[in-house]
Amino acid sequence: MPASHPVDSDCIFCKIVAGAIPCHKLHEDAHTLAFLDIGPIAPGHVLVIPKAHYVTLDQVPAEVAAACAAVLPRLSKAVVQAVGATAWNVLQNNGREAHQAVMHVHFHIIPVAGGRALDFKWQPGKLAGDDAARLRQSIVARLGNSELEA
Repeated sequence: MPASHPVDSDCIFCKIVAGAIPCHKLHEDAHTLAFLDIGPIAPGHVLVIPKAHYVTLDQVPAEVAAACAAVLPRLSKAVVQAVGATAWNVLQNNGREAHQAVMHVHFHIIPVAGGRALDFKWQPGKLAGDDAARLRQSIVARLGNSELEA
């Protein structure tokens, strides 16, 4: 990781990347680090982080985001097999209101085994006609893709 990448000296994950705080490392490459969560929701709960400090996913350069995403399938498979899970969640939170506890981008791999699952209530709403069209147009305009704006 080049020295020009952002680091926050007060961030626990930056301290883990720097080796100042130990971790149970599972994977490391030029852009990412994966380790066991010390406050797991379930056995095998893993965190995948970019080595550089970014608070939310929208700040992460595409190359670094791709490196994080590339780790998830192989690591998920290994974790699920290791703990005998039947399923798993991959979770990524952005901002305190979205339950982000550490202000450094991270992905959770949370196995579901022994009846212990991530507890969250999904309460779907409805998206219809004109509302959908307006929302789509607003998002596409912000993406800057003129082909889709029509």
